[in-house]
Amino acid sequence: MIRSSEMLCIFKEKKMFGLFKKKTEEEKLQAEYEKLQKESFELSKINRSQSDAKAAEAEAVMQKLEALRKK
Repeated sequence: MIRSSEMLCIFKEKKMFGLFKKKTEEEKLQAEYEKLQKESFELSKINRSQSDAKAAEAEAVMQKLEALRKK
């Protein structure tokens, strides 16, 4: 299983070479996952229950991403 930190490195490398390329479904899901993770981290400083909810949303997006990759 690929760790999320490893996937971030892979996607950052791809971004440099595709400035004008349309985003794939995989890239859109990855961006959504990163956004939710960041929001979860910011909320963890203020409201733990909202942070946990964002983390659960991020996990659901990650599962969709993994399912997409298995196809």
